[in-house]
Amino acid sequence: MATSNGNAVRPQPGSFQEALSGRENDSKHHIAGSLAAQTPPTNGRGSPHLRQFHELPSKGFWNDVVTMRWMRRPSSSIKMLGAPVLFWFNWTLVAPHVDNPWRHLLFVSKRLPDSAQGVPMYAKSYWDIAFVAYYVIVFSFIRQSLTIYFLKPLARYYGIKKEGKLDRFAEQGYAIIYFVCSGSLGLWTMYNYLPTWYFRTQYFWIDYPYAHMPGTVKPYYLLQSAYWLQQFLLLVLRIEKPRSDFAELVAHHIVTLWLIGWSYLTNLTPIGNAIFLTMDWSDVFLALSKCFNYLQMEKTKTVAFAWFTGVWTYTRHYLNIVILYSVWTEWDLIPSQSKVWDPMNGLWMPKWVKYQIFIPILLLQFINLFWYFLIWRILLRAIFSSNLDDERSDDEDEDAEPRAKKSKKE
Repeated sequence: MATSNGNAVRPQPGSFQEALSGRENDSKHHIAGSLAAQTPPTNGRGSPHLRQFHELPSKGFWNDVVTMRWMRRPSSSIKMLGAPVLFWFNWTLVAPHVDNPWRHLLFVSKRLPDSAQGVPMYAKSYWDIAFVAYYVIVFSFIRQSLTIYFLKPLARYYGIKKEGKLDRFAEQGYAIIYFVCSGSLGLWTMYNYLPTWYFRTQYFWIDYPYAHMPGTVKPYYLLQSAYWLQQFLLLVLRIEKPRSDFAELVAHHIVTLWLIGWSYLTNLTPIGNAIFLTMDWSDVFLALSKCFNYLQMEKTKTVAFAWFTGVWTYTRHYLNIVILYSVWTEWDLIPSQSKVWDPMNGLWMPKWVKYQIFIPILLLQFINLFWYFLIWRILLRAIFSSNLDDERSDDEDEDAEPRAKKSKKE
């Protein structure tokens, strides 16, 4: 806190400084929690079998479907996933020569003839909506299965006991698994199937429209869409307990889904792939630093957070600003005959669409800049302060437990 003439000067209410200060000391924030103080794990490793982890209680399958609890109950989501597989299999046996509508949920639609180089080619289809909806359920099943049967037992094995911290460890463990996979697939896709390797931004525009998607471009895009939609639904439906940075995350997810949907609709998948890559790899290091923090690996968590800061700086700011600059200055590389609004021919690029693309990327940059200032404040405090952590825990249940015990005594 700054001082003037010996008197403490507090940030003005509602100011940017006050917002940063509040987030910096908030142990429940998705970034600040990376270095927040933790209750030490129990000494020594325990047995992963000391406690069985179970699903949430259920009032029945149809109740789970209506209330969306299937997003947290693998036994319900697997039933929802299994029905289309069974229908697809039966249709294949009974009418193998008739188009099977159930395949559109399970597999990417609208396969085109391969390119001259033998690369699979795809186009957009209205069935893509069904594919994304189905894989929202797939990601829900994978996430909760990993949480209940692998990540929570792993956390307890390493001495984490409190339920809130077990949930957070599992959440970050899943983030590491997902973003390593999606980031790797994104790099593979850019390198093998797109002309934009490595961030050659002029090719966002030169060959527009990119109506035909080679190789893994379409499945990569649709799977990313399903993941972000699933995460958005978890947030806005409050299926999980909201965190203190709820509004920031909702804004971030809305802008992300806006970019995903608009870039796919307008045949700009190369720029969408580039933006995905700038987001995924920084989240890997953020999740790593949080997991190290939950395990009380003090030096390791600070090193991981420093790596995260470097990766975030490069991907979410430098590369994103490169993309913004390209949208603003290289737009005219689009062939003149393609700068029209002609959806029937895959052309969506009249002049005003330039701003429709620029604005959400800019909004995403503003959100990231707010978090970036917060990241540096946390990192500098960790490096130069003898009191590395604040006194609060990332476990949301810990604040409530003492109050509950106190009320019982009274």
